[in-house]
Amino acid sequence: MTPPDQYDHEPPDGYPAEYEADVVLRDGATAHLRPITPDDAALLVAFYARVSEQSKYYRFFAPYPRLSDRDVARFTQVDYHDRLALIVTVGDEMIGVGRYERTGRRTAEVAFLIEDAHQGRGLGQLLLEHLAQAARENGMARFVAEVLPDNRKMITVFTEAGYKVAREFEDGVIMVEFDIAPTDTSFGVMQAREQRSEALSIARLLTPGSVAVIGASRREGTIGNALLRNLRDGGFPGRLYAVNTDTEVDEIEGVPAYPTIREVEDTVDLAVVAVKADMVADVVLDCAAKGVRGLVVVSSGFAEIGDEGRQRQRYLVGLARSYGMRVIGPNALGLINTATGVSLNATLSPLMPSKGRVAFFCQSGALGVPILADMAGRGLGLSSFVSAGNRADVSGNDLMQYWYSDEATEVVLLYLESLGNPRKFSRVSRRLAGRKPVIALKSGRATQGVPVGQLVRRSQLPPATIESMFRQSGLIGVDTTGELFDVAQLLAHQPLPKGRRVAIVSNSDALTLLALDTMAGCGLEAAGEPRNLRADASASDFGLALSEVFADDKVHSVVVIYTPPVQSNGGEVAQVLAAAAADSEKPVVSTFLASRSVPAELRVPDEDGGAARGSIPSFLNPQYAVGALAKATQYAEWRRRSDSRIPDLPEVDTAGGEDFVAEFLQRHPAGRELDEADRQRLLSFYGIPVLPAFPVLSADEAVDRAADLGFEVILKATAEQWRMRPDLADIWRHIHDEDDMRAAWAEMTHTFGVASDPARAQFVVQKMAPPGVPVVISTIEDVSFGPVVTFGLSGVATDLLGDRSYRMPPLTTRDAAEMVREVKAAPLLYGYRGSDPVDISAIEDLLHRVSRLTLDLEEVVRLDLRSVLVSAQGATVLDTRVRIAPNEKPRQDTPARRLT
Repeated sequence: MTPPDQYDHEPPDGYPAEYEADVVLRDGATAHLRPITPDDAALLVAFYARVSEQSKYYRFFAPYPRLSDRDVARFTQVDYHDRLALIVTVGDEMIGVGRYERTGRRTAEVAFLIEDAHQGRGLGQLLLEHLAQAARENGMARFVAEVLPDNRKMITVFTEAGYKVAREFEDGVIMVEFDIAPTDTSFGVMQAREQRSEALSIARLLTPGSVAVIGASRREGTIGNALLRNLRDGGFPGRLYAVNTDTEVDEIEGVPAYPTIREVEDTVDLAVVAVKADMVADVVLDCAAKGVRGLVVVSSGFAEIGDEGRQRQRYLVGLARSYGMRVIGPNALGLINTATGVSLNATLSPLMPSKGRVAFFCQSGALGVPILADMAGRGLGLSSFVSAGNRADVSGNDLMQYWYSDEATEVVLLYLESLGNPRKFSRVSRRLAGRKPVIALKSGRATQGVPVGQLVRRSQLPPATIESMFRQSGLIGVDTTGELFDVAQLLAHQPLPKGRRVAIVSNSDALTLLALDTMAGCGLEAAGEPRNLRADASASDFGLALSEVFADDKVHSVVVIYTPPVQSNGGEVAQVLAAAAADSEKPVVSTFLASRSVPAELRVPDEDGGAARGSIPSFLNPQYAVGALAKATQYAEWRRRSDSRIPDLPEVDTAGGEDFVAEFLQRHPAGRELDEADRQRLLSFYGIPVLPAFPVLSADEAVDRAADLGFEVILKATAEQWRMRPDLADIWRHIHDEDDMRAAWAEMTHTFGVASDPARAQFVVQKMAPPGVPVVISTIEDVSFGPVVTFGLSGVATDLLGDRSYRMPPLTTRDAAEMVREVKAAPLLYGYRGSDPVDISAIEDLLHRVSRLTLDLEEVVRLDLRSVLVSAQGATVLDTRVRIAPNEKPRQDTPARRLT
């Protein structure tokens, strides 16, 4: 088997490489999607020869046994704008093609042909998604198609796409017509299909029936030997094979051995690869020929070593995906699945974790082994574990898609060193967090550092952006691995709190004070006075206090602190605590005998001998217990949020905005900042009025402009070096007449030292706005995160302190509300020290409009509402800045499904 070539020659002029994508099919296998080229003629002819006569008839409405040379030329030679064809390939074969051809200014006809052996794998839906996205980018808004009535599969492709489809029957043919603008329904359909297919692609890795270790060795201390031993000793019940090039070896560690994977008689589902880096590509081809479904590449020598390794890594992933295989790694620790009947330990860790309800994704191989040991020490069982190393293919996003529907997983842990696709991460994690707790630890937040080997776009945003994204998505962010496991220990065994009120039952005054201090710092409330018992309190004393707090409707959670007196092992207290908590829906955490796990005395055993739900976790001290409880409480509040929807916005003209941007880039191909008139026009498409500001170059001009406005104006210096300077007044307010204006002009030009050259200050005259609190709303197009919306109060102090909130659009009503309220200076908006509260809804409306604009118009790379005055009567936008530039690096999370 030879590696597939995407093209025999250089692609033609105008070839849109951005339309290329690796995709996951309905059955979890991968394929490659790309635009057709003239060099695909032979590929098309071979494909067409494999298509059944019935499928050809459905495509052309007549017998069409073969393609003429003219047909081949017409189908392979397209302009990629008005005529576009996308093909799907697996290996070196085409398995499907879809095309559109413009029939009007905003309309195109669309058609598909899928090889019969690959029908039912979701190719039609994938091609439709990618064709629709390309057509929208090329100015089309509507697809039409002709379908024979008995071609039910193709009718289903259109009707199940989530678009509103109109059908008419004419001359024996069904005429299908629909708008291709994305809708909530079409997004939902695509994302549901994405989740199912990506989850299945991971299931193929985690539930193999047979595994081969390629690079297995008899020599102890080698990676190949360790992998084979761990698989065998972990209890894997399926078929296990060793692959070693030594032709004299017929078994290794009691496992049948073969010189190549091709020579294994039976099928192989999963290959664990531990050979030298320069041999991995040949191994991938052997695996493809054998029909292997997935790879775990433990080998190093890829992107972590530099440019040569990066090229090798890209080739590895592209090659594997082209043959339908997903890849964990390279440079990976491996994967574990503790499910009954699987017992898969395809890692370098000799420790097979106990079965549990917690799943873990870890990017660091070096950290993976101690993490597994720490979890075992806490008695925290695992459902599955993946350590992805360089994360060249399978990522945390893929695992979250799998765990979303995995019934064995109730809590998800993420240790992240980088975010390859933050927009998709935010979307997928938010969906998962709505169903299961997700606890995340992100390293490198302070430095934005990315480990060697992980190929990601480096963000320029501040670390607070990631923390805000976690909050927006409902993730439980933690700062240490200890905290990661503390919170997991609580959520794996106890219910979610229904509020913030916490009762304390303790026989240690000192530890009670620690718990109260921690609660105050975490935002939890004490439910009355703590039940402080004597140091030698008996089990009955604890029982009486516990019965009171569990019966109290004002108590939402319970902290129990037990330090044993001399000659006591706490067994009787444990029995009383377990009995009191057994019938309660209130979460209980404890500091019990300084244990850092679920003590045997507080454990409710499950069918596998582990700790079932209802077991009471213990922490080393009450600070850890309360900290974990606070995180669980915050998550529970996020889950209970109401009125969280993306609002409909009146007075939004998306098409007008898109046309404006296209016209602007025709005039300024390199991009630039917009002038006042263009800013006003662009923002008007999204219902954002701006109080006009008029540039002036002299005192006479300023007087004339003020007179035109009827005075009651301001004079403002807008040059960046003088804006918001604490030592200079950049605005002169309350100018009532000509004398006021001339006095203001003289004073400000003197202060700024620009009397001889006033143009340097960029003075403007503007009508006075109603007094209010100044705020700033901005958005920036980040190379990694895509659009990010920022909110804060205006002023030097808030700039210096970084008092800003961040969110990734689209914003829900709750997102916008939280953005306003979470900045530290927010009390100024709510009537601080007797001032009038401002119109918060006006701020939230502006946030939604800016969010919508930046989401719709990717070329708006920077937008600042630099000065917005908010009063009780509403918000007035006074000063803006906008930059439009060509989109050199498209956003990573597009509507059409693709692997990134």
